[in-house]
Amino acid sequence: MFEKLNDKAVNKGLHWTTIASEKVLLAIIGISTCLAAALYLYEMILMRQITLSDLFMLFIYAEILGMVGSFYSTSRIPVTLPIIIAITALCRLIMMQNKEMDALMIVGEASAVLILAGAAYLMSLKDKMSLEKLKLQESKEDS
Repeated sequence: MFEKLNDKAVNKGLHWTTIASEKVLLAIIGISTCLAAALYLYEMILMRQITLSDLFMLFIYAEILGMVGSFYSTSRIPVTLPIIIAITALCRLIMMQNKEMDALMIVGEASAVLILAGAAYLMSLKDKMSLEKLKLQESKEDS
């Protein structure tokens, strides 16, 4: 019975459900992000005020939409995009805090931004090295 679960036909049959679910969930995320951005813009218009934290929030929405669009065009999500979204969210959090906030907490959040920036840089190096390896393989195959 368990041997049938390892069957390629079963795995192939389940594979399309994973792809379909992924695309549906990302479409929902994209639509929800557009709605959230529209509501956020509406609130900004009602308040007649635009702050730096508002711009960070809109940038987060744009990055999420970019991540969804990236998935639809390449069928993969680059790891650096969620890291950049996290950096932007932490920067927004730091900007929103008032001056009475504990300095140690702000230093911790700034340290988290630095760690995430380092991680994004390392991931971009990994992607660059992967692309160079791919080009090397292609040039060897052409020879």
